[in-house]
Amino acid sequence: MTAAGTRTDGALAGGGLLDRERIVARPGFNRWLVPPAALAIHLCIGMAYGFSVFWLPLSKSLGITASTACPDLTLASALFTTTCDWRVADLGWIYTLFFVLLGSSAAIWGGWLERAGPRKAGVVSACCWCGGIVLAAIGVITHQLWMMWLGAGVIGGIGLGLGYISPVSTLIKWFPDRRGMATGMAIMGFGGGAMIGAPLANLLMNTFKTDSSVGVWQTFIVMAVIYFVFMMGGAFGYRIPPAGWRPEGWTPPAAKSTMITTKHVHLRNAHRTKQFWLIWAVLCLNVSAGIGVLGMASPMLQEIFAGSLIGLPDVGFAQLDAGQKASIATIAAGFAGLLSLFNIGGRFFWASLSDKIGRKNTYYCFFVLGIVLYALAPTFAGMGNKALFVLSFGIILSMYGGGFATIPAYLADIFGTQFVGAIHGRLLTAWATAGIVGPVVVNYIREAQIAAGVAPGPTLYTGTMYILAGMLALGLIANALIKPLSDKWFMSDDEVAALQAKSAAVNAGPTGSFGIGTGGLDAKAMLAWAVVGIPLLWGVWVTLRATFALFG
Repeated sequence: MTAAGTRTDGALAGGGLLDRERIVARPGFNRWLVPPAALAIHLCIGMAYGFSVFWLPLSKSLGITASTACPDLTLASALFTTTCDWRVADLGWIYTLFFVLLGSSAAIWGGWLERAGPRKAGVVSACCWCGGIVLAAIGVITHQLWMMWLGAGVIGGIGLGLGYISPVSTLIKWFPDRRGMATGMAIMGFGGGAMIGAPLANLLMNTFKTDSSVGVWQTFIVMAVIYFVFMMGGAFGYRIPPAGWRPEGWTPPAAKSTMITTKHVHLRNAHRTKQFWLIWAVLCLNVSAGIGVLGMASPMLQEIFAGSLIGLPDVGFAQLDAGQKASIATIAAGFAGLLSLFNIGGRFFWASLSDKIGRKNTYYCFFVLGIVLYALAPTFAGMGNKALFVLSFGIILSMYGGGFATIPAYLADIFGTQFVGAIHGRLLTAWATAGIVGPVVVNYIREAQIAAGVAPGPTLYTGTMYILAGMLALGLIANALIKPLSDKWFMSDDEVAALQAKSAAVNAGPTGSFGIGTGGLDAKAMLAWAVVGIPLLWGVWVTLRATFALFG
């Protein structure tokens, strides 16, 4: 061992169990073990998308079979009442808190994550996300909504932010040859978390349900324990490459694209560039359009196609009886599940494609294709063509998910990899903004249309689709304005070396593979992928089974 405390195996000696120095990879490490570690965390926190599965049961947590309603209940009194059941709208604020806190916490602690390393961030994320769910369970037991907001919404939301960005810079550094694919693999898990968690939650609630309980708090506890085990496994599976590492036989492409830099911008300067705010606008506008549709997918399908969903093409939504509305609601749930599959698949497909055609061109595809599909959606609805309508929104949601998966690689191309995780964290404030803007645009325009006397049907959403297409047109302009940074923003080689010195390994030269190759699917890697792949495949199977039964 040298005086500096480095070991000849390429890792640094000393440091705590969670410290960054302890997770520098040693010779022989397989980089394909890192994506499943990231997936283990993202599949758990991705249940945030599926939390609406709890709203209806929780709205009857006192009445059990029917809600114990209080006509004079306000949002403020709902936070503390112990005698009235909560309204779905009161519970839905947890969903808003998720994404506001996700973006805020990622921005606030993104810099800390770069210094602390992905393992420590992953452990903190597990404690916040799972601990928040446990606190929410106590809120259900004591019937205190404020405790659910604080637990699941605030503390859990902080866990979401840290868990979401924890693998980003790590994967980009492990896969400099496939940046888009690498981040797409991990962020795909966030979109797929609800596909596993929602049916699991339904299964558990049905198991724990009794004459005196709707089974939600027990489900919270069990899922928190399961998630904690998976997330801690993922956190301890993280490794970071030694400073200067590159895949065996790979060299950075020389002048292949002016949009990909080999230099690095310091975190303190990134937000001072116009490129940062243009990419912020690109993400915000793409997500605003997608998340608005995602939140209204079920009622949109029901109100547009109404009786035609159950073989009654001449019956409008208002003419359906309660039983018929229940039937089309079930069909709409299958539509929502199908959109989840497109959301997941798009995260991997578009991110991987961006490695071939470039990040800027990928976003051009999102905006141009999205404008066309949003503009045509009213036409498909007016034609009564369910297949084209569903397909168009499936493609739109694939680009919504693809936007999330592509943006970290876009940032790495423009700002370099040294601070990409922290820069990505700050950029996620665009998501927090979009989480408010998108649903507000869609919901309030719908309410305004109804107030103006527009009956449920295709015309109810025509104006909304055109406005969303206009938002994407603004995103197209912002994307076109993104140019490479000037040299004044980049750090010098000495500055980069000083930042990397703490985790530098003893090696034969400044760059190289250091005995760590590109890896492959050996037995250990296959086992790691099976641990996350089997639950994901189960979720896909459950969703496809429901979709085929409803649309087949």
